[in-house]
Amino acid sequence: MAWNSTVLLYREMLRESRHFDSYIYRTYALRRIKDAFRANRGVTDYEKKELLLKEAKTDLDIIKRQVVLNQMYKDPKLVVEQQKQL
Repeated sequence: MAWNSTVLLYREMLRESRHFDSYIYRTYALRRIKDAFRANRGVTDYEKKELLLKEAKTDLDIIKRQVVLNQMYKDPKLVVEQQKQL
């Protein structure tokens, strides 16, 4: 898989994770995605890269399903999420 498609997958995962209504899920997903891509940045073996990208695509599908569920079953906002009212 080309470098460009890896970047597109990374961006799509980040973009989709930002749709979580829950602050906790959103920050966890964003941190895990960034950490995973950073940890595997130096992988040069073609087969290992293909395996990692396949896993990332599966994870993207999971994120998409979880976002829908998270939006269906909303929890009350946390203190860090509530906007200041003037």
